[in-house]
Amino acid sequence: MHSFAILALSLFTGIFSFAFVAGLSGSTITSFPIAMLMAVFAGWAAKKYAILPLDPDAAPTGLRWFSGVATIAMLVLLGRLTVFMVSAERTTYSVMPYSKWEVGHSCLSAYYIANQAAYQTTDIYANSLYSLPDDNPESLRKARTIESFKVDVYEYPPQFLILPRLMSFLTSDFLRMRMLWFGMNGFVILIALLVISPLPGKIIGTRALMYSPLILAALPVQSMLQKGNIQSVIIALSMISMTLFAKRKIVTGALTLAYAIVSKIYPGLLVIYLIGRRQLKALTLIVMFGILLTLLSFFITGWQAYIAFFHHLPGLLGGEAFPAFRNPAAMGINFSIPGLIFKLKLFGVPGMGFPASKLVGWIYTLIIIPVILLAARRTNEGQPDSPVLWLGILTLATLRSPFLPQAYASFPPIWLLTLLCAYFEPTFKTLLIVFLIWFSLNLYVPMDVGVEPWRLALISGIPQFVTIALAFFATTRTPGGPTFEKQPIFR
Repeated sequence: MHSFAILALSLFTGIFSFAFVAGLSGSTITSFPIAMLMAVFAGWAAKKYAILPLDPDAAPTGLRWFSGVATIAMLVLLGRLTVFMVSAERTTYSVMPYSKWEVGHSCLSAYYIANQAAYQTTDIYANSLYSLPDDNPESLRKARTIESFKVDVYEYPPQFLILPRLMSFLTSDFLRMRMLWFGMNGFVILIALLVISPLPGKIIGTRALMYSPLILAALPVQSMLQKGNIQSVIIALSMISMTLFAKRKIVTGALTLAYAIVSKIYPGLLVIYLIGRRQLKALTLIVMFGILLTLLSFFITGWQAYIAFFHHLPGLLGGEAFPAFRNPAAMGINFSIPGLIFKLKLFGVPGMGFPASKLVGWIYTLIIIPVILLAARRTNEGQPDSPVLWLGILTLATLRSPFLPQAYASFPPIWLLTLLCAYFEPTFKTLLIVFLIWFSLNLYVPMDVGVEPWRLALISGIPQFVTIALAFFATTRTPGGPTFEKQPIFR
């Protein structure tokens, strides 16, 4: 078992090293031997320093086979996707080559353009940067293109551009940046999995690691990696920061979480949890680092970008700034709680627009804040503080966004599934339930395959409901507590 896990870790490292070095050097010929060396080094380090804390007693034969099949599938799919990431013209290796939307959409394009525009304009949110001159706000957006990809719209705070600016020092070419970004995503996810899994103990940690290939083998997660969306990195950084707090490495944890918060806002709900935990030192440092990161970003964007951001912010919070709401198909795959209003609109329910969506969003906010504070109170009373709880809070937080496409929404609940199920004895029934839940979270239909928007809403409603259920289950139960493993679903 341990040898197979080390081999899988080595191959995983080699795949993402290949993409990263190809972006760094601009040569796949150069990247291949370096990727092989990195794979060998990862295997050596895993063996010498026991990076993979696996307990054979935690993994019966059924779980080993289950994990082995998932691992092989993950590596094959990632290897296939990497071909498309380093050779954009080889679209047959993309996640869903039959979908022009999936092949041609790039979230990274928005980060790339916004970073470049920060040198030249005072408004990094100007629609003219991302859309064609004849774009009509009342119809489907007409995107500009970069290479073979449609340019996405930048919808983040200015501070987020610190990361794209750092990456731009390595290359100024978009296609090479795409390779670097893909490699970076993979390594951040890997680090998060390795850092977090030992926290609940060796038995639970072993099972969590053995379930973890399900995360990157999932269709929507692969789609997210292909598009270069930052969601996985922000979630992973937030989880790493909470792990650092648990290990009393508060300064590093505060810096990591501060960047996640100023970049995407929603990880700020972890601050509510820290308030409930009375972790005043961590909270103080998060605020200090947030201010410092904001000051640092002034050198990248200038203060004018903040004026533009505050003008843009109401539309971000309410949803009006997202061009996706011009597209009925995009409404159909929206996982957010406020987005449920627009799903109802697809079924002809009257009065379903932005005012109703905003109201639902704030009602949802008023619901989840007490849920988070109660979870913090349980840990104050001696119940275990757990990665399951942190990830449950982050999942609830992501659902607050006005627009949350399925491809980006699926990463935290699938990861949450692997952590939750690690607490239960891996019997045949448990493994079957894990697979069925994972399969339901993989019900993913691209927007442009001819399915009516209302049907997309129904199909995506299944994984959306599962996501909501997992998030509330994780935040209202106590992982590791005396009754957690006795939940009826696993008995």
